[in-house]
Amino acid sequence: MIRYTPKDWFLIIFKFHKADTFRKLLPLIVVLSIYAGMITWLESEVWKLGEKSHVKNLSLIHTSLGMVISLLLVFRTNTAYERWWEGRKVWGGLVNSSRNLALKVRTLVPQEVGYYSVMIPNFAFALKNHLRRVHLEEELEPAEGFTVAETGAAHLPNKIVSQIMQYTIALEKSGKLKSEHLLFLQPELTNFTEATGACERIRNTPIPYSYSVFLKKFMFLYVMTLPFGFVFSLGYFTVPVVAIIFYVLASLELIAEEIEDPFGSDANDLPTDEIATGIRKSVKEILNY
Repeated sequence: MIRYTPKDWFLIIFKFHKADTFRKLLPLIVVLSIYAGMITWLESEVWKLGEKSHVKNLSLIHTSLGMVISLLLVFRTNTAYERWWEGRKVWGGLVNSSRNLALKVRTLVPQEVGYYSVMIPNFAFALKNHLRRVHLEEELEPAEGFTVAETGAAHLPNKIVSQIMQYTIALEKSGKLKSEHLLFLQPELTNFTEATGACERIRNTPIPYSYSVFLKKFMFLYVMTLPFGFVFSLGYFTVPVVAIIFYVLASLELIAEEIEDPFGSDANDLPTDEIATGIRKSVKEILNY
């Protein structure tokens, strides 16, 4: 995730980074500019369409369609941002649950803090990698009944939560933890599985394919027909105007595509690496381990 200061207007405007949509769209902008220049030249110099040509009325159609495509893009970006923000809330809840569980463990079973100081952060790192569909053994730490070499489970977050639950129940059976204390720890463990399910729902259910295809086709037809109507009023200024309109519309779609799956490693995705590292640091500080 990119860190920046919102008040640095000039720095933001003139700074280009790898996530900037202009760099990604530059080849298409160049091609579209050449296309718009060719249409302008043909209409002005070759076909010599006059003011009485019905082609000039296309600008009226573009005005009406511009309102429609604007509404579609607003809905698209809002939907993508809602997914991004929901993911942030889920990971914020995971941070709170991890800290609360560590506080309760320290109070109820202080002699067992070593196990929980390893397994609670392990869950955060396992969930992060599970959502990215990668497996990084070096980010995990071994604990009783849990070895890094055996972490190739199909669903590692569930395996870790299951082992934490089994270990906690074993403490209750051995008399180290009272039955009512087990109920006291239950909500945090349940929150772990709920966070996993919520993140998987966001990742596995993207925007419907038909909607995404329709929006891209609509945008393509809209931009490709812009030069035909603009030539009569703008002349060769049609080229930069069409390029700017395409840049704005396509950038909104690119941003929406990037943030609708907020758990990856793109520049605008959630900083799950930092959050997981923060959980490990907080839990170890709470448990003094």
